[in-house]
Amino acid sequence: MKKYRVLTINPGSTSTKIALFDNEELIFKENLTHEAEQLAKFKETSDQLPYRTEMIMEALAKHDIALDTIDAFSGRGGGLLPVKGGTYNINELLLEHATIGYTMKHASTLGAQIAHNLAKVNNKKAFVVNPVSVDEKDEITRITGIKGVYNESTFHALNQKEVAYKYAKSINRKYQDLNLIVVHLGGGISVGAHRKGRVVDVNNALNGDGPFAPTRSGSIPAISLVEMCYSGKYTEKEMRDLITKEGGLVSLLGTSDAREVQEMINNGDKFAKLVYDAMIYQVAKAVGAYSIPLRGQIDAIILTGGIANDKYLVKTLEGYISFLGEIVVMPGEEEMEALANGALRVLRGEEEALEYTLNNNF
Repeated sequence: MKKYRVLTINPGSTSTKIALFDNEELIFKENLTHEAEQLAKFKETSDQLPYRTEMIMEALAKHDIALDTIDAFSGRGGGLLPVKGGTYNINELLLEHATIGYTMKHASTLGAQIAHNLAKVNNKKAFVVNPVSVDEKDEITRITGIKGVYNESTFHALNQKEVAYKYAKSINRKYQDLNLIVVHLGGGISVGAHRKGRVVDVNNALNGDGPFAPTRSGSIPAISLVEMCYSGKYTEKEMRDLITKEGGLVSLLGTSDAREVQEMINNGDKFAKLVYDAMIYQVAKAVGAYSIPLRGQIDAIILTGGIANDKYLVKTLEGYISFLGEIVVMPGEEEMEALANGALRVLRGEEEALEYTLNNNF
């Protein structure tokens, strides 16, 4: 098998994760941290591009990796329009939307920019893989009871798709032939119904939909939320933060770390146990709900994300949902591997790279 070398780039708010792969073999992985004082010097997210790129070049030099030995660069995609899942060439429109943060202002928009700049030096390939804006939802799932308000798709597409591919490979099947429910359990929680290679329904894990999570409020009774908004006690930003950053376990227990919650429970904190059990219960209800788009024909339910390492959570969740089908636990996040594998599938001719346009969806 021909060897392809792929550098993956995953920028976050305070760090840039990079990893180098020779085919599926990890050569090195680093988490390049950025001081808040340094980032504060940049007015716009895209202004950080030279700074973060230089740190990546220094890391490559430290590992004695020449830029021209890398066949492809695969970056995290942010700020893009809704797209179907897959691996995208970084074309001019994609680069433009990432640079301005067309749909989202976040460090993930730098992934495509850095990949493009490193690739063009030696005329190599540059991709983004399953960006956060992946939207394959059936039209029926978008309708709400208020005109002009629609259910949107913002979820852990990169990790959900990757574990689905890996599970399919482990049983000598194709992802496109399976019906799966994938549950990502992290700072946010997303539950997706994967029908024959498409995530046909999923909760909007960022903007207050589905189970509450370590940092997110999940679905809240609408009237209660309206009353909070007009109480005069909160600014718009504070309400947004409560839904997306400071809700869930943070609001209820003062921590987003499930390990700390388990310690509270072990020390006899009955309220902490009630809250944690309620989160698990809500996840279980969501799994049940997402069995509907699959008509109950479920090949497997995959539990992934960092909190899937928690044996108590897994056991409790299994007690609720085992009647729906086989449960497969694939803990942790495999974002760097996912970025590499998406590029590898294109380089090997197993998939065609997609072109980002103004109309990418189904």
